Amino acid sequence: MTQIAEIGRDPDAFEAFYTEHIERIQRFVARRVDDPYLAADLTADVFLAAIGAAAGYRANLGTPIGWLYGIARNVVSAEKRRHARELRANQRISGRRLLTADDVTRLEERIDAEASARALLQAMAELPDGERAALELVALDGLSPTDAAHVLGIRLTAFRVRLHRARGRLRSQSLHLAPTPTEMTS
Repeated sequence: MTQIAEIGRDPDAFEAFYTEHIERIQRFVARRVDDPYLAADLTADVFLAAIGAAAGYRANLGTPIGWLYGIARNVVSAEKRRHARELRANQRISGRRLLTADDVTRLEERIDAEASARALLQAMAELPDGERAALELVALDGLSPTDAAHVLGIRLTAFRVRLHRARGRLRSQSLHLAPTPTEMTS
C-alpha cells in the first residue's frame, strides 16, 4: 500500500495510489452527478486535491480510502454549491425552451419509471445532513462504519447513532433498506 505522504512528491507512488482507488472514487462521484464529463472532471479534482493534501494526512484519523472519500465528498459538495449558484444566475437571464408533445411524453415515462427512486431520494433529502451523509457513505458507498465515521470526522459511536436514526426515520416512512454486507461484518 502506498504511503500517502509520498503521493504528493513521487509520481510512481501517486500512480499506484490512483490505480488502487480510481474505481471506488469514480463510483462515488457517478452516484452524485449525472454528466459523464463532470464526473470525470470531479474525479480528477479529487486526486489533484489528494496530491495537495497528502502532506497533511494523519493515519491515526482514518484509512487512506476514508481520507480520500472525505476529499471526494468535499469536491462534490463544492461542485454542487457552484452549480446551484450558476443555476440561480441562469434563471435570472434565461427563458424556458418549448417542449414538443413527444418530449413531454418521454419525460412523463421517465418520471413514472423513477417514482420509487425519487421517493427514496426525497426521504433521504429530508434527513438531517449528518444522518443522510452517514447513510450514503455506508449504504451507497459501501464504507465500513469505522471508515465512514472517519470521513465525517466523528467518533464511531456518534456515527452509529446517526446511522440508526437515519434508518429509523426512513422505516417510519415505510422505506425499508436492507443492511449492506459491509454493515453486517462491522
